[in-house]
Amino acid sequence: MRFMVMVKATKDSEAGVLPRPEDFAAMGAFNEQLVKAGVMEAGEGLHPSSRGARVAFSGKDRRVIDGPFAETKELVAGFWIWKCESLDEAIAWVKKCPNPMPGDSEIEIRQIYAAEDFGDAFTPELREQEERLRQEMESRH
Repeated sequence: MRFMVMVKATKDSEAGVLPRPEDFAAMGAFNEQLVKAGVMEAGEGLHPSSRGARVAFSGKDRRVIDGPFAETKELVAGFWIWKCESLDEAIAWVKKCPNPMPGDSEIEIRQIYAAEDFGDAFTPELREQEERLRQEMESRH
């Protein structure tokens, strides 16, 4: 199973406050544990929402909404992609994580859909297309 593990934003992260060197070191050590255990597939921090945008869809219409966005607690400041045997394993790893933000913080864990989760709606042709696209993405890296 694959999981997206999201570090929720705080007022500090939205203000562009960067972690201290010792915070980077602690997170680097944690990431090293994840990599050595074969859990971590990707992980990145995100710039504040003031440097981003949203695109709202209404039928065929598109509307761009520039950041910043008001609800800090609903924003993501960073993420990992992990491969774990279960949600319980992902939770166990998160419990080992150094606090990702100064003060109070929160990490959300969500399972990523796999092809088999979609049943018959995900036809053999669509599965083949997805596999081809994944291979193309990997070859570009």
